[in-house]
Amino acid sequence: MNIESDRERLPHALYRAEQVRNLDRCAIRDQGIPGIALMNRAAEAAYRILRERWPSARDLTVLAGIGNNGGDGYAIARLARAEGLAVRLLQLGDPQRVQGDAAVSRDAWLGSGEMIEPYRGLPRRSDVLVDALLGTGLERPVEGLWAEAIRALGNQRAPVLAVDIPSGLHADTGQVMGVAARADVTVTFIGLKQGLFIGAGPELCGEIRFSALAIPAVVYSCEIAAARRIDWAQQGDRLGRRPRTAHKGTFGHLLVIGGAPGLSGAARLAGEAALRAGAGLVSVATHPAHAAWLNLARPELMVAAIETPKDLDPLIARADVVAVGPGLGSEGWGRDLWTRVRALGMPLVVDADALNLLAEGPESGPDWVLTPHPGEAARLLGTSVAAIEQDRSAAVRALQGRYGGVAVLKGAGTLIQGDPVRPLAVCSDGNPGMATAGSGDVLTGIIGALRAQGLDAEEAACAGVCLHAAAGDRAARRGERGLIASDIIAALRPLANRLSESEDGS
Repeated sequence: MNIESDRERLPHALYRAEQVRNLDRCAIRDQGIPGIALMNRAAEAAYRILRERWPSARDLTVLAGIGNNGGDGYAIARLARAEGLAVRLLQLGDPQRVQGDAAVSRDAWLGSGEMIEPYRGLPRRSDVLVDALLGTGLERPVEGLWAEAIRALGNQRAPVLAVDIPSGLHADTGQVMGVAARADVTVTFIGLKQGLFIGAGPELCGEIRFSALAIPAVVYSCEIAAARRIDWAQQGDRLGRRPRTAHKGTFGHLLVIGGAPGLSGAARLAGEAALRAGAGLVSVATHPAHAAWLNLARPELMVAAIETPKDLDPLIARADVVAVGPGLGSEGWGRDLWTRVRALGMPLVVDADALNLLAEGPESGPDWVLTPHPGEAARLLGTSVAAIEQDRSAAVRALQGRYGGVAVLKGAGTLIQGDPVRPLAVCSDGNPGMATAGSGDVLTGIIGALRAQGLDAEEAACAGVCLHAAAGDRAARRGERGLIASDIIAALRPLANRLSESEDGS
């Protein structure tokens, strides 16, 4: 059976829960695979991973619901018991309500001489807990004894293996439905659910493992993926070998506009990140208050003092791409520069203060990349941060629909929506250490640099988000706490050149 463990080897197609259920139906109806066979394959995959991860486990507790997720739990319990493990199966919901293949799995457990205990709390000791309570069909907040059991999972020390999805997590949006389990490992089947990688999914799933349950590839023609998972292992291929005849102009000229008084660091971070991501030339148009010294520690940046919007004209004439917003401010100086920039008919990357100014006067731009965090996205859409986070995939589609170009919604599982005909992209790289001042400015510089090197807007956004996230992951190997934006910049060069850590030598 094919079980993928490394994040880089997970499939890239992501599906909504109903789509995966349809794939399951296609496998049963069109390929003649019995549903109980698929359930047993899922249990075998989950149990194999459990033994790989916790080989010394001898005491197992399975929490089973009344749907197919619970049926998987019965089958896992049966496999563990056959191997000599001590197993307790705790049932939530009336076991007589179990139907279909799950009932067959329940009866096989009972037929082997085992028993089902009603859930009255978790045992004091268990080596591993199996969460087989709620599957991918959850559409309302978890309440009552179900919520109590899920909270109990989070209040004990034993590791948790989630079957298909942590209970309480919405399979499509990654939203916590009142309360959700936190797993150490989530084993998911047939198709990756997009909610595992969006919203709270990355926080709650732990390590994601996958099994296609050996269903034929033709089954996947039944559904078009709702989204696509992207990572640097895949996106890095967009940066090809540099020709020996290249010169600095070959790799584009990026103009960064930002840095109001007291905010010079943002523009500096964006500019340096652009250089490390491979831009041939980077100019920074910034406020005269600090223009003279902004590049003292990075002399490769070309810095220009900008008094009025007219001062931008010679810089714009030489640039291939403009990144605007880092430290721009919302006062007169920044507003005037934004007014000038928004009239340009050239590729733009729009971030930070420029996004807030755009929200005040919404318009559609065909050739820009917008990079809001949830707060900025809420202002752009005239809604709340809570509404954005409730359905991030809907939010990024709405951003692209209203403003055109390419929308990048930053956060855990950053989302990219370009051409609305294409599925949105979900970046599966990144870590919480990147939630630090200046990280977004670094991303702006990276996307601008890749655009300057010839990638189109959507390609630059996807590759830039993944390079930024992978650099954050490499920097976080020395710890997430205390990671700063400059650490991300330091990791860009080896990653952009596809060097391993041993080849990097740093």
